[in-house]
Amino acid sequence: MLRSSALRRLTATLLVLGSLAASTLGQEGGRTVWLSELDATSVIQGWGEPQADRSVEGKPMILGGRTFERGLGSHAPGVIRLELDGRVQGFHALVGVDDETEGRGSVVFRAFGDGSLLHDSGVLRGGDAPKSIDLDLDGLRMLVLVMTDARDGRDHDHADWAEARFTAGGADPTIVPAPREEPVLLTPPPPARPRINGPRILGVRPGSPFLYRIPATGERPMSFAARGLPAGLVLDPATGILTGAIEDRAHRTHRVELSAESRHGGDRRELRIAVGETLALTPPMGWNSWYIHYNRITEADMRAAADVMIDSGMADFGYQYVNIDDCWMKERGDEPYRDRDGALLCNSRFPDIRGMVDHIHARGLKAGLYTSPGPWTCAGYVGAHQHEEIDARQFAQWGFDFLKYDWCSFGGVAEGEGRDRLQRPYRLMSALLRQQDRDIVLNLCQYGMGEVWEWGGDVGGHCWRTTGDLGLERGDLLPGFFRIGLSNARHWEHARPGEWNDPDYILIGWVGSAHEMGEGLETTLTPTEQYAYMSMWCLMAAPLIFSGDMAKLDAFTLNVLCNHEVIEVDQDPLGQQAVIVRQTDEVLVLAKDMEDGSKAVGLFNLGELERNMALSWEEIGLQGPQRVRDLWRQEDVGRYEGSFETPVGRHGAAMLRLWPSAE
Repeated sequence: MLRSSALRRLTATLLVLGSLAASTLGQEGGRTVWLSELDATSVIQGWGEPQADRSVEGKPMILGGRTFERGLGSHAPGVIRLELDGRVQGFHALVGVDDETEGRGSVVFRAFGDGSLLHDSGVLRGGDAPKSIDLDLDGLRMLVLVMTDARDGRDHDHADWAEARFTAGGADPTIVPAPREEPVLLTPPPPARPRINGPRILGVRPGSPFLYRIPATGERPMSFAARGLPAGLVLDPATGILTGAIEDRAHRTHRVELSAESRHGGDRRELRIAVGETLALTPPMGWNSWYIHYNRITEADMRAAADVMIDSGMADFGYQYVNIDDCWMKERGDEPYRDRDGALLCNSRFPDIRGMVDHIHARGLKAGLYTSPGPWTCAGYVGAHQHEEIDARQFAQWGFDFLKYDWCSFGGVAEGEGRDRLQRPYRLMSALLRQQDRDIVLNLCQYGMGEVWEWGGDVGGHCWRTTGDLGLERGDLLPGFFRIGLSNARHWEHARPGEWNDPDYILIGWVGSAHEMGEGLETTLTPTEQYAYMSMWCLMAAPLIFSGDMAKLDAFTLNVLCNHEVIEVDQDPLGQQAVIVRQTDEVLVLAKDMEDGSKAVGLFNLGELERNMALSWEEIGLQGPQRVRDLWRQEDVGRYEGSFETPVGRHGAAMLRLWPSAE
């Protein structure tokens, strides 16, 4: 009688031989090409590197107790794109989660041939017996093998393609990268006729300095006017810049009619100025220096960024904050850090910070800066610890309008327990800022610790980071912004006017590597991914803070950043964050209620192939016929009953707005 171990080996051998025989049925004349023999350089996977004939950890490939000599060890989420010549007859593999995970991990294996789903394994978990894939590929030109993380995270998702092989009658299959996309400008250029953009409501505290540049597209010169301005505010008709301070300190909302005129015509729009204690009634919009300048930032860079914000037209769409990030103060070791009165000293790259702020304000824009409640910032520059009152007063005297307050080294000096420990520095700085004679928006940068979305507004924050740094987020099957965005999207119920979830900055155009704090390089995101990025941020009512190179703005980057219909979704006064309507491994649907009763909807294709995406009125709470508008192309696409369907590219988005439509 055979020993049990010998019996298991014999059984495994018979199964492999059986699968080999099954895979070659009906494929006479073909030759075997092993997946592990192909160049795997273009394989995308969630961790590690693909391993030929081994697991992703370089160990023997074992599935359900069976060891396999041939195959490809990978990690979900991931994708293997294979170019075929139409004469590859078949593909066979046994797939599963490698036993080295000790029962952990979960992966779904899918195969697509020329865009059609050929196989779906369902969820396979560590310890499960492998499943067989047998595909007829005759005549196909492209095979895409996809590994997803079963929507429970990528930890331990060691995905094995055991005994994976092709039967080929012509050229060998080739593993290829994702197809290159040429940029297409979806957003039409603004017309020569004036159009007033930007938020429809502004918050200001009684008696605080008021500064607002009316955002308006159209050919210049242009003249501006305002009817119903509260006493104390004045408008420069040539620049459209509103300044002053509202004399009436009562908490009330003033309705002002703005107008812009040129030789091409005119436009009018209402602006509500809400006098009270709530700032940032719509998400802040602007630029931040970090992801392009890092510790190289200079005063000249900041002045230039303000000029470009005007000259490029970004300000005409509502971008207004020009924010310094870390590294403007003295670095550790560069003493003295403060003057004899305790006031913070700037480093040599900022010889006239007050003059810099004045320059930004003269353009009708607002200025922001950065510090930490700890003794040192994240990059090792002087923080505000034990000088909070002095610093808050100095920031206001310099004229700053925005403060990013970054946890950084504060963990080493923090006192208290639980949420109280996390809240203390922000509660203190918020109270100090409210004592100043100007309005300063407070951004809590503490990476989502302690579920900050539940209490950020209670401690005086106007927006708060819900995740780690996006620039450090490693992409896999999807770029990192999807992972950050999907995390932020879960907190939709905690966003409201004056209190916004912040998933970090918009990193498109030319951006430096956050890991090395290096010089800027052109983004690796595809054009389709960049449109999806902006779509998701606007639907989530996120702060729209661009952090790429202002000196290298090109037509495509501006096309993504500057679509007034897309931005209106972000800046809608109702202040709702979109709700997740539907989410799978392959698709995401977000829907947002708008103040005028319409719905803004995003259809996101998370998959590796273009797909038709359908939206039913029932799933977004609508009834009756709806007028559907494509916001990126700024065109109505028709009147629809009950549902709508549209093609969406790989990692792309369709951004729609729906209004009830009468006959």
